[in-house]
Amino acid sequence: MTQTDSDDATQATAPAWPGWLIATATCIRFYSRLPVPALPGETAHTLPDFRLVPRALPVAALVIALPATLIALLAGLAGVNALLTAALTVTALVVTTGAFHEDGLADSADGLFGGHTPERRLEIMKDSRVGTFGALALGLSLLLRVSALAAIQQGAGAWAAAAAVLVAAPWSRVEGLRILATTPPTRRDGASATVGQPDRSVLPVAYGLSGALALLLVAAGALPFAGVLIGLALSALTTLWLSRTAIRLIGGQTGDILGAAQQLGEIAIYLGLAIVIGWGGQ
Repeated sequence: MTQTDSDDATQATAPAWPGWLIATATCIRFYSRLPVPALPGETAHTLPDFRLVPRALPVAALVIALPATLIALLAGLAGVNALLTAALTVTALVVTTGAFHEDGLADSADGLFGGHTPERRLEIMKDSRVGTFGALALGLSLLLRVSALAAIQQGAGAWAAAAAVLVAAPWSRVEGLRILATTPPTRRDGASATVGQPDRSVLPVAYGLSGALALLLVAAGALPFAGVLIGLALSALTTLWLSRTAIRLIGGQTGDILGAAQQLGEIAIYLGLAIVIGWGGQ
């Protein structure tokens, strides 16, 4: 093959940016159960090419989180008990995604901590049944998210609780994207390998959009800067820990690991905000 032929082959397989509207629609379909019709120029319900599409993930995450955000805001402003409001908000997040990320968290917990060899851990992660570690992880995830959101509402009001959901939704999903982009897949035929590895330009754009939204909400007075900063830092640390743990125990990442990263990132952001608000940072 000549150099020209090689360049032509590279160009033929190079990812093509579909545009913000199509990319956002693709991410909404992949990450949620929200109905999105096929748009002109695309075919719905096909496996997405994640080499460039996730640039729009923060925008899609905001759409996905919108029902939960409205519940947090309206119920809080109506004077509904903070714990009940938080429970309804988390329920909306779970329903909207079809427990997409929760499933990944449960499978990851069962596999990583329930097996003794990489092969056995991966086998457990593919099993649709939920074991002890998975059940505990799900229970703790729900408990921590509801408790932290309730603490945010009690300490800073309904606007702060709604803003917390808006900050966590895009950033936590980009944390999963970070693992997809930087950690090799364990299965060459798995979902995380099939969608493709994000291009190096994707992460800066996705993190930039997510961070800009967080700063905008801080500037609007909805959230304390220190709480956002601590929450995002905790999220980054949990993603780093999860990535290294997955490499050590199963040799890389799977789709379940990406779901677990989202859950841990969301919890970390809520906790960071709740801690600072509890200290009187709002």
